[in-house]
Amino acid sequence: MSRIGRKPINIPAGVTVTVDEGVVTVKGPKGQLTQAVHPNMTVEINDNAVQVKRPDDEKLNRSLHGLTRSLIANMVTGVTEGYKKELEVNGVGYRVQKQGTKLVMNLGYSHQVIVEENDDIKIEVPDPNNIVILGCDKQKVGQFAAEVREKRPPEPYKGKGIKYKDEVIRRKEGKAGKGK
Repeated sequence: MSRIGRKPINIPAGVTVTVDEGVVTVKGPKGQLTQAVHPNMTVEINDNAVQVKRPDDEKLNRSLHGLTRSLIANMVTGVTEGYKKELEVNGVGYRVQKQGTKLVMNLGYSHQVIVEENDDIKIEVPDPNNIVILGCDKQKVGQFAAEVREKRPPEPYKGKGIKYKDEVIRRKEGKAGKGK
């Protein structure tokens, strides 16, 4: 049995989980998330816990078991605590600022790079070199952070660009001098 799939998901106070024809809906203080579940998986709710069960030990069902449980657990965490990704901007003259719902970035290009926040994603700029991306859907927060990072990924020589807070950039040595 899958160790992850077997674990029950505790439902905290203020969160409601409903299962309707293969679609799991989780409502909480930070929002509402829905996820379609594979027809082989059965999701049961009993006394403040969600349990995911599989019909047999076929390879497909074994792989879907843990996945389904993880997705539902991430939804419960998202509507209670939310998810956040922190990005760091390094480089001379590189800076970011928030104007209304837009993130305006000066990244060494001849123009400013502007990214708009959407309904699911909120952007905070605590200082000109840091970006915090917040949301209740783990996948959307990660995807949005990757798209912002893509505007100027860190380069290996000086480390200039947008990187995740906990990312380590492997530095390269510059050109070797004349060999005399």
